[in-house]
Order: sequence, then C-alpha cells, then structure tokens
Amino acid sequence: MNFPEEQKDLIIKARIDRSEIQMLCKWVEGLGHLGIVTTTNKVLGDVMIQTTKDCWPELKQVIEQMPIEIEFL
Repeated sequence: MNFPEEQKDLIIKARIDRSEIQMLCKWVEGLGHLGIVTTTNKVLGDVMIQTTKDCWPELKQVIEQMPIEIEFL
C-alpha cells in the first residue's frame, strides 16, 4: 500500500450559536467534498469541522460568508 508522507487531515474547532448548528451542518454537507461538521457540545455550540489542509482555505472562506457568527477556536 502507498501511504502519503504527510497526514493531510485537519480538525478545526469552532463555536457558534447553538440554534445555528444544524444550518452549518447542512451548508457544509451541501458543499460535499470540503468537510464534515460534528457537534461536540450542543449546549455551548461547540463544533468540530473535519477537512483537509487542501480544502480548508476554500471551506473557511465559504463559512465566513455565511450569515452566521462563528468563532474559530
């Protein structure tokens, strides 16, 4: 098997208003190949965005243009 020399997975932690978690998940899921959102603490609005180093710049730009307030931790 051939394995890449460098791991390209990236996990971004963020916090948003808990009422916006489902919408963020749907938006990112709709982008398909850029990432996956997992809720880590529903009460606090903590989420984890799984992506790759290559996809993160594009995904971050799209998320920052969404009508939600997000804090990257």
